[in-house]
Amino acid sequence: MSKIYVIHENNEWTDHLVVRLQELGVPYELWHLDEGKLDLTSEPSEGIFYNRISASSHTRDHRFAPEYTEAVLAWLERHGRKVINGSRALRLEVSKVNQYMALNGAGVETPATIAAVGKKQILEAAEKLGEDSFITKHNRAGKGQGVQLFHSHEALRQYVEGESFEEPVDGITLLQQYVEAPEPFIIRHEFVGGKFLYGVKVDTSEGFELCPADACSIEDLHCPTDGPSKAKFEILENYRPDFIDSYERFLEQNEVDVAAIEAIEDRDGNVYAYDVNTNTNYNSDAEEVAGVYGMLELARYLESQLKAVTT
Repeated sequence: MSKIYVIHENNEWTDHLVVRLQELGVPYELWHLDEGKLDLTSEPSEGIFYNRISASSHTRDHRFAPEYTEAVLAWLERHGRKVINGSRALRLEVSKVNQYMALNGAGVETPATIAAVGKKQILEAAEKLGEDSFITKHNRAGKGQGVQLFHSHEALRQYVEGESFEEPVDGITLLQQYVEAPEPFIIRHEFVGGKFLYGVKVDTSEGFELCPADACSIEDLHCPTDGPSKAKFEILENYRPDFIDSYERFLEQNEVDVAAIEAIEDRDGNVYAYDVNTNTNYNSDAEEVAGVYGMLELARYLESQLKAVTT
């Protein structure tokens, strides 16, 4: 029997999708690919395959999940199976350099960025960037891993040459223009089936770990303020800026069906996309308030794709 195969490496991030698939009565199977074996002479099962492997898998001791998944996706695609977020999406997920080049190719503006390998090269890249304030981040990261803001080149030098320096898992550190927003928030744009679903305003006043999954936000759902507490995640009403068309074009060009694109607006009104998540999660509290449910829309989309291949 044909079914939906969900390729992943984190059980906590599949729970809500499983509930929605069960509600719809759609047959499914979970493939946890932190490790395994693959007979390249075999043929895949019938059905559709939804890839949600994360760039942050190494932070859960699943260091080679993306590499193993890439092998599995090559096998599936070789046999003509329908893959949601296939090998091109995976390459974007694990490399911000790939993301920025693909975004720029679709006419989407990203912050000025220099990629560097080696401590000396990181310091040289900061000088070449020519900014008084700038950000470092890991090329392959997730949940804001490795993101730090520096206001001087001396502070960067002390970090790079000190014991607290954090080596990226792929060795590539990004030096990036610091985009100063007039207010501490970013907008995360959610897409299902390559089409815009909603935008969620994310409070960044407490830092850069912006994972919206319930498993990430149990401890930090609300941030302290002088007045009543406010939700960290808020879905925006009647929100569809003109640049959404270029975001959808980017997804189509790169064969990405399900994703979130995070963007920030500077004081002059310029909008920069700076991160693409192809294993997107949703915040239940924010969705309950807005009455829109990402995992339900995703389950319905997967169901429609399964029906398409079986008929």
